Amino acid sequence: MALILYAVSQNKNGFKALIAAEYNGVQVELAKNFEMGVSNKTTEFLKMNPIGKVPVLETPDGPIFESNAIARYVTRLKADNPLFGYSLIDYARIEQWIDFASMEIDVNISWWLYPRMGYIPFTAVVEEFAISALKRSLGALNTHLSTNTYLVGHSVTLADIIMTCNLYIGFIRIMTKSFTSEFPHVERYFWTMVNQPNFSKVLGEVKQTDSVPPVQSQKKPAQPKESKPKEAKKEPKKEPAKPKVEVAVEEEEAPKPKPKNPLDLLPPSKMILDEWKRLYSNTKTNFREVAIKGFWDMYDPEGYSLWFCDYKYNDENTVSFVTLNKVSGFLQRMDLARKYAFGKMLVIGSEPPYKVKGLWLFRGLQIPQFVLDECYDMELYEWTKVDITDEAQKERVNAMIEDQEPFEGEALLDAKCFK
Repeated sequence: MALILYAVSQNKNGFKALIAAEYNGVQVELAKNFEMGVSNKTTEFLKMNPIGKVPVLETPDGPIFESNAIARYVTRLKADNPLFGYSLIDYARIEQWIDFASMEIDVNISWWLYPRMGYIPFTAVVEEFAISALKRSLGALNTHLSTNTYLVGHSVTLADIIMTCNLYIGFIRIMTKSFTSEFPHVERYFWTMVNQPNFSKVLGEVKQTDSVPPVQSQKKPAQPKESKPKEAKKEPKKEPAKPKVEVAVEEEEAPKPKPKNPLDLLPPSKMILDEWKRLYSNTKTNFREVAIKGFWDMYDPEGYSLWFCDYKYNDENTVSFVTLNKVSGFLQRMDLARKYAFGKMLVIGSEPPYKVKGLWLFRGLQIPQFVLDECYDMELYEWTKVDITDEAQKERVNAMIEDQEPFEGEALLDAKCFK
């Protein structure tokens, strides 16, 4: 008898049991015609899981809910299963990494992603904390994977299945390449796992997201009011019915065309931003003579603008790692402008309070409006347009691009690049 899994087809928690089943040779089938928000509200479903969450596994001995419990059950259907290791210490470490995957990886990805998807209210402070906590967890995982191919032992275990499924939602929805590149061993591990035959049968082709989803407007629930059902009753009496039909058509058709970014409509520039980014990245010696000179040769003051930024609240920067995380969070949220910007952020000082200063190159002659609208960090800085006819300002640009130390007479705690 096949086990029945109640979950939508792309549920990452459902994937855990399905992948374990592939390794075990156990038959697990997705419930037919399961519709989230409908099927899980029925009396029959609530008897299996009183709070209506998925996944739920229907077995000959009764239902099981909670994805990790379901995955453990499927794994234990095969005696002496290598997915649980070969010794008591293996088993304990597998359980250790399952807990880590759930409490350190999954929780922090969720607190970053769900507010942006509109599932829960967005709060900037919560997002900053979630990103900071996630980076700390990924850093610990990265260190472990620097000397290990798998989490435990020398083959895939249930810990790898659960860890990969929890990372999966991050990689495909919110963790861009620029974010995960800080954790190369985690990247190697994830792509190794998802390309294992038993994983790929369930996951299919996996593609990493190119951008962080924008924060969903919290005004959206008001939109249904536009349909104005009460006014519709008055339409037969007067002519204004036609404008209402037109509005409805516009509402249906509006999502179809994807509007171009205003920066894409600017006149062509002689400066090719990607060429500058490549030059910056590939110059390892003689930086002034090669990269800095190359920058000014490429720079187009009619198509781009340079801006200094100074953090307004440096007196609050009393803890080094909190200050560094603050800057990292800013750069992460600037991902929406990667196609149109290059930036350097310096954390300055050998002791607190630390100063945060930056240099940004933007397409266009002003800071792009969509950046000001979408990235709340922008208002935390004072922005000053660089006057490139002023040699002192121009030299300051050079020093910031080069990570010159000391910078303005002070040591650099760190320098980060957005490219």
